[in-house]
Amino acid sequence: MSARRITRTRLFAATTVALAALSLTACEGDELTGSPAPDSAASATADANNARPAGSAKGDTGKTGSTGSTGSTGSNGSNGSAGKDNASGSGSGSNSGSDAAAGTDAGSDGSDADVPGECSASDVQITAANAPRPINHLLLTATNTGAKTCALPQYPAARFGEAQSVPPVAESSKPQSLTTLAPGESGYAGVRLSSGDGSGENGYETNTLTIPFEDGSVATVKLPAGGVYVDTALTVTYWQTDASNALEY
Repeated sequence: MSARRITRTRLFAATTVALAALSLTACEGDELTGSPAPDSAASATADANNARPAGSAKGDTGKTGSTGSTGSTGSNGSNGSAGKDNASGSGSGSNSGSDAAAGTDAGSDGSDADVPGECSASDVQITAANAPRPINHLLLTATNTGAKTCALPQYPAARFGEAQSVPPVAESSKPQSLTTLAPGESGYAGVRLSSGDGSGENGYETNTLTIPFEDGSVATVKLPAGGVYVDTALTVTYWQTDASNALEY
């Protein structure tokens, strides 16, 4: 064998050995670089798991977030505000109810006070005077001598002498409401005693006049001197607040 061939053979063998060594090194490198990765991950996982119960930064952060959200906002914030609102609502409702009750009581007292009672013979003094005109007319004046406001009957149920019935009332003289008298105030009613043309019948003279009230009391009215003459034309008006209105009928 020539020296050149021997040299080639040795180079080939050396190259083969070198390649084999490189392959082996590469395999070992792969094993070294591939297998530790799962060990590192496992170790990291184990460390993390082991670290959480001991209060690692991650674990503490999670707990702090949870506690802050639930404890501070949920319990103290929402429940506290709701509790305060409930307390305010409850108090307001109670006060409103009390105020409403007070207002009702005040309203009922006020309405009772605004409704006057009926006048009686002991509250009112009635006088009678001849009217200058129209002729054969009498003007009745009822004055409240009491201490409280009272309402007169609709019209005077006048009884002259021994009459068994009361005279009719002129419906055209009816006011919109009852005549109410405060202490010292007066109401008025007109009385047509007889016909002016002599057409009336069953006329007679009398010097007594009584006017009953709805509570059963009776007022005795003094007539003008010499008494009055009445016949079937006898008519009364409703009680008025103005004397001139009482003499228009």
